Amino acid sequence: MKLAMASVIFLRLFILANLVTFCLGHHHHHQQQQQQPRPTAYNYGFDVHRRVKRQFAEPLTTVVRGDAGQQAGDIQVRREIRELEQDRDVWTLYLLGMSMMQFTDQTEPTSWYGITGIHGMPHQTWGGVRPTPGNEETGYCTHSSILFPTWHRPYLALYEQVLTNVMRMIANWWPDDQRQRYLDAVQRFRIPYWDWATYPPSDGSVLPTSVGGSPFVDVDGPNGVQRIANPLFSYTFRPLNTTAFRQAPWNTWTETLRGPTNWGPGAQSNNSMVAMTIDQNQRSLSQRLYILFSNYGNYSRFSNNAWIPFVNNASYDSLESLHDTVHTLAGGGGMGMPNIQGGHMSFIPYSAFDPIFFLHHTMVDRIFAMWQTLYPQSWVTPTAAVLNSYTTSRGQIQDSQTPLTPFFADANGGFWTSDSVRDFTKFGYTYTELTDLAGASNVQAGVRRAINRLYGASSPANMFLRELRAQGIKGGRGKGASSRIGQQSSSKHRPAGREVGGLQDDSYREWIVNIRAKKQALDGPYSIYFFFGTPPEDKADWAQAENHVGAMGVFATDGAGMGGMREAMKELEVSGTVPLTTGLIGAVERGRLEGLSQGEVVKFLREELVVVILGSGGREYGVLDVEGLRLGVRSFSVKLPQSEDELPVWGEEEEGFDLL
Repeated sequence: MKLAMASVIFLRLFILANLVTFCLGHHHHHQQQQQQPRPTAYNYGFDVHRRVKRQFAEPLTTVVRGDAGQQAGDIQVRREIRELEQDRDVWTLYLLGMSMMQFTDQTEPTSWYGITGIHGMPHQTWGGVRPTPGNEETGYCTHSSILFPTWHRPYLALYEQVLTNVMRMIANWWPDDQRQRYLDAVQRFRIPYWDWATYPPSDGSVLPTSVGGSPFVDVDGPNGVQRIANPLFSYTFRPLNTTAFRQAPWNTWTETLRGPTNWGPGAQSNNSMVAMTIDQNQRSLSQRLYILFSNYGNYSRFSNNAWIPFVNNASYDSLESLHDTVHTLAGGGGMGMPNIQGGHMSFIPYSAFDPIFFLHHTMVDRIFAMWQTLYPQSWVTPTAAVLNSYTTSRGQIQDSQTPLTPFFADANGGFWTSDSVRDFTKFGYTYTELTDLAGASNVQAGVRRAINRLYGASSPANMFLRELRAQGIKGGRGKGASSRIGQQSSSKHRPAGREVGGLQDDSYREWIVNIRAKKQALDGPYSIYFFFGTPPEDKADWAQAENHVGAMGVFATDGAGMGGMREAMKELEVSGTVPLTTGLIGAVERGRLEGLSQGEVVKFLREELVVVILGSGGREYGVLDVEGLRLGVRSFSVKLPQSEDELPVWGEEEEGFDLL
């Protein structure tokens, strides 16, 4: 797909000056600021309009720069958000840059609204890339598609490059004696990711305080310390587009919300409950990620959640399915609170407006990059699209040369493709796990070591292995070896108590629930919860329930959003998994299960595994209420890793039974 040069949008970074909020030298702004109960934008102390217009008189294209846009060797690490926060100069610029984007006139293509609107709502053309006829009521994003991981890569690069340009502009506004210090900080910047799968700092939550703690933040900018609206907490629409957002509650919520307290215009975010729910599911998320790295070496199966018969019958989980669960959790969907539906992050069309979206998707790209290193030979294969996007139609064959619209690769109208984004370093970034290889024999061994260090603590494989090594049984050798689970590591990582069986010839048995469901079965996102035994009567207690095993979130749209995709979604089946083994070990520890023999586990699961489905508004559904829902318990023989440089080796499916 090519477009003439005339169709490529030109952006001028001085468009930021169109927003009167940033004309901070004007007296009327100071009066308005005094009347506002909440902090707003940073006051730079001068007329930003003139300064920006003078600095950025030359236009730049909307091309997402690759090699030509990077200085030789200028590859920087994308850091976890908590790590980035420790680099105070970069952190200050990051907050100021995001704030400036969010206060930019929404009509500008490189405003926060313009960039985030590429994904879904308000279904508007970006960069002159027109929709395929009939697909006007959807976004550019390719969901349930072979292109899901690759499409988001240039999207993140676009956001990163726009934000970096804004930060560089702001750095030049520091006094002469400090300017170079902040310009150097810009060079170190790459967008951060949020690691929702690793254990958080002690006494902390998986949800960073910087993201969910407060609606305001103190920033030490060029004009001193000021309190501004926290650009990581929410995004405020200026104005709310009620023409595009025509259905409640979206036409009444003037800012993005997580776990909204009600469906009315006065709703507030409930980040505390969101954090508790994510914390409760962290172990399950970590296990799913660990399994994806160790057992999903085929790109077609790893990349997306679409259930395609005869293609992925033996592989239910995927990067996209795991990503979907985090979307529903971060938005507050399925929290079990009365009258609560998920916030913006839980619904496909509105999710990108929430500032946590880019933190989440940078994590997804990091997972993708690490996976690429482990399985460099597996890549995009031609596959028919199962959903429409703004520029692709259902049934269209998508392959590694399909244009990733609307992301221009050059000024002649050419687009990035999956093949051209395969080497992510051309965008000028990498991740620590791909550069810190101390003690590893090669890059793949180094990545496996990092995976074990970050995500292995939740895995039954590593639980068994640590115990056997503590007993002096190298690598777990010894037929019928048993293990005392939990006494050598923190109870936060695994339960403590009695002996369990389960090891045989360096292998153990992994139990998983495979899930298939229609994506739009409940006309909105929903969550499928699993408990051992009856869940607490008060849904508010679910986030801390001891017998909670895990959940899978189904990321969908509401009755009004993405009409061009919704009809196809009604027929689309998606799949995912919830690991059970760690929960089974906990049941043994608490005396609810005698041991981990196949017979004991099957009997226990048939009697005790409880499934609860929550939709919008905290409404509870039975399994028969969800059209197309299929649930099956399966087990696999898994060989323990013999060193930190190895991952578990999965055997074929051996035993199971269907719940539905």
